[in-house]
Formats: sequence, structure tokens, C-alpha cells
Amino acid sequence: MLLHVTHETCYDYAPAVQTAQHLAHLRPRELPWQAVLDHRLAISPEPAHRRESDDLYGNRRTFFAFESTHEQLVVTARSLVRTAVPDAPAAALAAIAWEPVRERFRYRAGRHDDPASDFVFPSRHVPQHDDFVAYARTSFGAGRPLFEAAMDLTLRIYRDFDYDSGSTEISTPAVTALAQRRGVCQDFAHIMIACCRALGLPARYVSGYLLTQPPPGQPRLVGADASHAWVEVYLPGPGDEAGAPATGVGEWVGFDPTNGRQPGEDYVVLAMGRDFADVSPMRGVLHGGARHVLDVGVTVQPFDELPATQRERLAPALVPADGAPVPGPGRSGAMPDNR
Repeated sequence: MLLHVTHETCYDYAPAVQTAQHLAHLRPRELPWQAVLDHRLAISPEPAHRRESDDLYGNRRTFFAFESTHEQLVVTARSLVRTAVPDAPAAALAAIAWEPVRERFRYRAGRHDDPASDFVFPSRHVPQHDDFVAYARTSFGAGRPLFEAAMDLTLRIYRDFDYDSGSTEISTPAVTALAQRRGVCQDFAHIMIACCRALGLPARYVSGYLLTQPPPGQPRLVGADASHAWVEVYLPGPGDEAGAPATGVGEWVGFDPTNGRQPGEDYVVLAMGRDFADVSPMRGVLHGGARHVLDVGVTVQPFDELPATQRERLAPALVPADGAPVPGPGRSGAMPDNR
């Protein structure tokens, strides 16, 4: 699937900001099932300093800073991305029970490190709490395969919780959202991650976008979409017993508790981290601007729905310099779609 994403962030400040530093995660990831064909990040006013780098988890980030007074900041990211259905986990991985995975990541002095261990411990938005253990236990019965248990947890959150955009803020603790059984995609992702980590299982936060379909007969509204969040759970390879060196054959597998399904080609991955704090689309430190008004608009469109002039401008991105067609992301199977 060929998708075009526009993500515009506008801040109006009062009084004016005198100096500022910002960090943005707005470039989609390059993945086996996702290729970034074109990406442009426009910043107004023009920052005094700007540079790009990769963070600890391989996300592309942009740092920019201002040294002059400004009353407004507009950051617009436009990305053309080719997506495919992520590979289904290998049968041997999907059959692994959750208890051996917990033992694989249980701390032992002198044991070999595994990069996925970063995603077992509590983080800013994913604390430890007994309520997460209690909620998770229904899905994680004795000997149950981790893949099956994670899918069951995904569907339970989808059924048990109400999506309510006014019920929480990013500062709302995940345990509060768990108790009130309502929230938004960030809350549901944090709750699922907290449930997995409470049982000693690696789980990470994924930020990105989801192609939404307008009502029948109505046009797609520009700027009416929103960024999305879901979860990936780690399935270590068979034979990765506790204390053994990591073989590197494990897989991260996606689950979307907001929609009760696994991610497909209608998803665009932006960044991955321990929780929202690692992958916030934009954050910054300001001198001045005590009050501000924030407006965010996101549009996810199939390439064919773009205006003709925009398709023509992006056409060179679809064919590399040597004239050969751009290969799509590889796939060897499809995840079950549990809409």
C-alpha cells in the first residue's frame, strides 16, 4: 500500500518565545515491511540550528533550536511510505509458552545481556502495580503460548475499555486509565505494556499512523486524522534458554488493543520506545511563551487520492535513479486480522 502522511503541528505563543530547543520524532522507520520513499520536514520560522541523528532504539530524530523571538511555530512533516502486511511470527516462535520467556528475562548475575531486556523494566508511563498483574492473569494461563496470550489480552482491552478522547491526558497514570476502563490509544498501549512487563515479558510502545476510512459517500477530511499508538511483544527464538547468549532469531510482534487486531499494511510505524516519553512527536524547552495554543492536524491518504499536482511532484520518488521500479517491502506471510 502506498500512503502519504501529513503531520502538521502549530504552536501560538503568548507572550513570544525568546529562545527554544525542540526534539521531533516525525520521520517514519525503515523496516522490512515499510519503505520511506520521500520525507520532508518544514519548520517555520527557520531554526538557527538543525541536525538529525538516530536515538538508542534506531528512531530518526531531528533537533532544532531558535535564538530569536517568535510568536508561532509550525512544523510540517510529509512522508510517502510503501507498506506491506508484517510477517506472521514463525510457527515455532508462536508456540512458545509465556513462562519460559519470563525466565529468559529474569535477572541472573553474570547472565548474557539481551537488547530486549530494556523493555522489561518500568518506565515513566509504565510503572509497576499489582492491578496490572491481576488484569493480565486472565489471559496468561499456565503453559499458554505467549503469542496467543498477547492476542487474548489485546482483545480483552478492546472489549473492556471505552475509547473516550476527553477522559485522559498524557499525564494520566496508566493505572488510573485501567481502573476507569476508558481512555485513548496511548492509554491502552501503556496498559497492555504494563500488563506484559508486570509478568516479566518484554513489550514496547510503537507510535505511528493508521489509515482511517471516511463514512460512505463522504470525502476524506484533511487534518482530521490523529497519530496512533500500539504495542509490540518480543518472542525470543527457540533455544534461547535463560542464561544463554541471544541468538538474534527472536521477533517483535505487533498488537493494537485500541482496535482489537494486529497491525497491517494500513499502519505506518513512526518510532519505537519504552513508552510515549521516548517517542513523543515533538517536545521542547522554551524561554518565554508562558501560554500557548496547540493545534495538530494529521492526514493519512492513499497515494491515488492525492491531488494530481502532488502526485506528479512525488512521482520521481517512486522510481530510483537507475529507472528500476522501487521494490516493495518484503513479506512472507500475513498476520491474522482480528478486526
